Amino acid sequence: MIHTMTARRTIGLTLAAAPFLMAGAAVHAQAPAAPGGGIYSCVDAQGRRITADRPIAACIDRPQSELNRSGTTVRVIPPSPTATEREAQQAREREAVLERQRARDALRRDQGLVNRYPNAAAHDADRKKALAQTQSVMDTAQKRIDELQADRKVLDEEMEFYRKNPAKAPARVRRAIEDNEQGQQEQRRAIASQQEEQDRINARYDAEAAHLKTLWAGMSAPPPARGASRP
Repeated sequence: MIHTMTARRTIGLTLAAAPFLMAGAAVHAQAPAAPGGGIYSCVDAQGRRITADRPIAACIDRPQSELNRSGTTVRVIPPSPTATEREAQQAREREAVLERQRARDALRRDQGLVNRYPNAAAHDADRKKALAQTQSVMDTAQKRIDELQADRKVLDEEMEFYRKNPAKAPARVRRAIEDNEQGQQEQRRAIASQQEEQDRINARYDAEAAHLKTLWAGMSAPPPARGASRP
């Protein structure tokens, strides 16, 4: 009779403790145990020293030490990054990707530049061609100015009859003088615009020439000798 009551009491205690045993097993299953039977150790936010056989959730925001069986530190696990730190890291990674893309684009541009201008003579010839187009516009404008000035000389001679009283000059003559002046101003503006364009062209070709010198020098440099020692 006594043995039967004892057995029943033992079974009852086991059934009552079953939920707690299952909960403990679930907690241990949340994180992998340290390899080789090591332990994790840290000091939590309340200043308590905590040790466990797996990473400690209470110390996710602070460093944790992984120790071997003899108590020697194997490694220190840094704290998990915050949301702000993760965003900053992602921004740095995105910028690194963009920088690599920019480097590849620059390499392609350099290759295209060298293919187009294999030497200084080819680059100089292209510069002259670009400048010739603007010079043609300037020459045409200057020719038109010369024509307008010749017309103006005739108009000025006609106005000599009305020098004492220009208001009496025919309206046709006065309008012709105004149109002539406006025409000359337009042509001068065209020349100034083309001169600015020439300045931009020269600046671009000057920059290209300086960069091409570096690229050409790199192409002509002899390859390193095989077996040469590296610093």
